[in-house]
Amino acid sequence: MLRHCLMILALLCALPAIGQTQQQTFAEWLAELREEALALGIGAETLAALEGIEPLERVLELDGDQPELVQTFTRYLGLRVTPGQVRRGRALLREHAGLLAEVQARHDIQPHYLAAFWAIESNFGSTTGGFSVLQALATLAYDPRRADFFRNELLTALQIIDDGHIPAERMTGSWAGAMGQLQFLPTVFRSHAMDGDGDGRADIWGSLPDVFHSAANFLAESGWRGDERWGREVVLPPGFDYRLANSGEVQPLAEWRDLGLRTAMGEPIPVAEIDAALILPVGAAGPAFLTYNNYRVTMLYNPSTFYALTVGHLADRFTGAAPIVHMPVDERALSHAEIVQLQELLNAAGFDPGEADGRVGPRTRAAIRGYQLEHALIPDGHASLELLASLRD
Repeated sequence: MLRHCLMILALLCALPAIGQTQQQTFAEWLAELREEALALGIGAETLAALEGIEPLERVLELDGDQPELVQTFTRYLGLRVTPGQVRRGRALLREHAGLLAEVQARHDIQPHYLAAFWAIESNFGSTTGGFSVLQALATLAYDPRRADFFRNELLTALQIIDDGHIPAERMTGSWAGAMGQLQFLPTVFRSHAMDGDGDGRADIWGSLPDVFHSAANFLAESGWRGDERWGREVVLPPGFDYRLANSGEVQPLAEWRDLGLRTAMGEPIPVAEIDAALILPVGAAGPAFLTYNNYRVTMLYNPSTFYALTVGHLADRFTGAAPIVHMPVDERALSHAEIVQLQELLNAAGFDPGEADGRVGPRTRAAIRGYQLEHALIPDGHASLELLASLRD
């Protein structure tokens, strides 16, 4: 299964300066790439778009940027789910109701979810990135660190142009080559983009029928269920075993209900034939969510817990749902340096978070949970200031 751009970017390390370990000059490398593209059947007229391009230092600066402070769930959600965005989304759902009904009939994807992806990926099409996709991908493909991956994306982008979907000058996107109102990488475009308006092209930059049909096609082929929601906020009972949260544990909804979980308003959880996992985005001190199959599909679009929860919540708000009830107060994420220190202290204490890289992945969460269990703390696996203070003592 092809993943969305950000899934790939999460795996990338900071890249060296352009050409640091590259034996060829950029001109030599580009000439070689041009020969490969010709051998693949890409036309000379399309390849003329490569003339005069140069590597962009700004692309590598953005790729290597490591923010000192990690964004909190409160801020991430608050920037994307605002009263204005909710009003605008509802208005656009009404404006494009006919088109979205047509898309739903073909792909079985609910309109409010499509609107939520559209909102978060490109602010309803208004922010799609100002980089030349060809130049951005050439920059990343020339660097030897991830050369094969980005070379393939660049050749695919050229094929998309050669197939007549978009002129080279209109193929704009993010610094990492994610394109159009959906922020598809070229290979994702080739696999999932659709011609929704019947003009023979898949234009995810300017054609809303193409945008919505392409997004719906991606979701449908990834396993989306049109008769289910993404999940819901829940309340955990006293004495809950927090080892069941953020563990990947999936079990029938009825079993979660039997454990005492209730809706955010304290009502019994509706029972359905659905498997669910429990997500605590900020640990025991914040909201809890039971997440279903469509949440897991959203993670294929962008493998970020914050992203997937925000898409689901924004879609709910478009249909009249209330804000999240149990948001944390004065939430403060650990900085990159503090996470490194936390990992070093866990290693020193006999737990194994792996390399102290400043990233809280499954291994670090497991180490945190082990430390919490040994010290009679709530075993939510969450990297917090309180946990760091405990390790420092």
